[in-house]
Amino acid sequence: MPHNGRAGGMQDIGVIDSAEVATAALAPIRTRLLAELSEPASATTLAARLGVPRQKLNYHLRQLEKHGLVELVEERRRGNVHERILRASSSSYVVSPGVMGRTQPAVGADRDRASPRWLLALTSRMVREVGDLIVGARRTGKRVGTFGLDGEVCFATPADRAAFADELTDAVTRLVSKYHDDSSDGGRRHRLIVGMHAVPPGSADTAGSAGPSERADSSGSDPTESDPSESEERNDV
Repeated sequence: MPHNGRAGGMQDIGVIDSAEVATAALAPIRTRLLAELSEPASATTLAARLGVPRQKLNYHLRQLEKHGLVELVEERRRGNVHERILRASSSSYVVSPGVMGRTQPAVGADRDRASPRWLLALTSRMVREVGDLIVGARRTGKRVGTFGLDGEVCFATPADRAAFADELTDAVTRLVSKYHDDSSDGGRRHRLIVGMHAVPPGSADTAGSAGPSERADSSGSDPTESDPSESEERNDV
């Protein structure tokens, strides 16, 4: 079932780490219901809003509630009508790649830094590990500390991109060498991932930003690692 990042009330993000729950959540009508239930509503209200029979919605709502994706907020009685007010348990959800078991992208020995498979393997591991941290934090009532950096850069040529990747690799390697300390008894290992990819045409995240934007808060997961793109020119998207 989904696990959320904070205890009590609607959570920021729910982690779906079960194939059964993922199956229950991903039917189009159910993803629509989860979006609609960002604010509490009843089956009657949703039926009128979506133009779907209440009996049909009740079935889907029961399935979502069974798997912890929606929760009961209150019960009302209006004359002979018993109305249940429901709300999504989280404002957003992510499906952990661990749901795919052995078929999820794996970080193996083939570390081709220019390979999309390698980048997807790294990001899939990040989603899985951060999801595990969220699950553990919810159980212990603690906060998950993370750091995220995001930005866009437009390269005039593939050679410029390759040079940028080389300089970024050198800079990250210097920072890791400066701060990495295996001798500290109270130290905690963190996972560092550096990636780069072309922005797909029509991407909603393309806001014309030229420089990096960041959100911070620090603490994390496992070994330190950096693997930007390979310094190799090639025809690509």
